[in-house]
Amino acid sequence: MSAARSEGSSDPREIVTTRYFDAPRELVFGVFTDGQQASNWWGPRGFTTTTHAQELRVGGEWRFTMHGPDGKDWPNLISYRELAHPERLAYSHGDFEKVHFEVTVSFETEGQGTRLTMRTLFPSVEACEAVKKFGAVEGGHQTLDRLTEELARAAKKGAFVIARTLAAPRELVFRCWTQAEHLAHWWGPKGMELSVLKLELRPGGTFHYAMKAPGGFEMFGKFVYREIRAPERLEYIVSFADAQGGMVRHPMAAGWPLEMLNTVTFREIAGRTTLLLVCEPYQASTEECRTFEANFESMEKGFGGTFEQLLAYLAKL
Repeated sequence: MSAARSEGSSDPREIVTTRYFDAPRELVFGVFTDGQQASNWWGPRGFTTTTHAQELRVGGEWRFTMHGPDGKDWPNLISYRELAHPERLAYSHGDFEKVHFEVTVSFETEGQGTRLTMRTLFPSVEACEAVKKFGAVEGGHQTLDRLTEELARAAKKGAFVIARTLAAPRELVFRCWTQAEHLAHWWGPKGMELSVLKLELRPGGTFHYAMKAPGGFEMFGKFVYREIRAPERLEYIVSFADAQGGMVRHPMAAGWPLEMLNTVTFREIAGRTTLLLVCEPYQASTEECRTFEANFESMEKGFGGTFEQLLAYLAKL
């Protein structure tokens, strides 16, 4: 497959990735070019980045090391060829010995947000095809997912943020998130069996569900919908519940917020849907907010597993 061509390139040596961000162009450009912030989002999931030196100017360099999830280090060198703040960036990217590809990034204001287009040009068709086989296209989407999260965190202090880009049209992803016959196949932590007890998809309506673990342990959850704007946005209050739909405390964490506000946005570009979920405590105490923030790592793993189930389910449709 060639995701490059699906996003508008006629050059077989080129990979093109496009993403819309709900953030002003100046902020997107600033975060994209800040080597210190890069440690929060640069690279595919599981990678971290250490910046050694950066001179953000034409002719300047950014020297950094990417640390893979397997413990391997990858030295990187970016040499800036063009810098037109805040609309365009061009650079050569390689290691400390040779250049591997050329990158041009454009930042366009679109409505209240920014459309970023990254064009990565390789020296040959063979070189481009080789990196695709090693997951470069998916890695690029994961990197921009992480940038989506970083920008959302900047806008929502204290919120848990997670993004995924799914190889499916937005209307289908939205249906999977809002219809009982779909939710039963993927919603919830890995290993849990989900039963939809009630679903009223309307403002003020509820989604009441049961989750059963292999050992027989059962717990319940509930959404109360506040906004439904198909197929682009959902907003709902989420809480743990009892079998009758009444609100209860977290069964394993008494200090957890009683309610949380979830906002989910769905945006499609070139047949792929970027899903962004922002979760924040709702009418919570200071201590509950601290408990919530202390558990971001476990939430990342939990939602990560849930989204893996969604990806697998979408692949069957």
